[in-house]
Amino acid sequence: MILQIKVKTQSGKQEITKISENEYKVSLKSPPENNEANLELIKILKKHFKAKEVKIIFGRTSKRKLVELQ
Repeated sequence: MILQIKVKTQSGKQEITKISENEYKVSLKSPPENNEANLELIKILKKHFKAKEVKIIFGRTSKRKLVELQ
């Protein structure tokens, strides 16, 4: 499954909000430095969707990301 993710970093809480069928907004506690936000994003998506693997396909340094769940 491929999802479009809009990330909000340093929000103070972790939260996933569904915007449309394959689009989500994810709030993260981590700052967007040293790959911390991406690692937190992968962890929260694995837990929420019960996925074995999560890959960021596009947007590794952007707020908008394309993510593949397996």
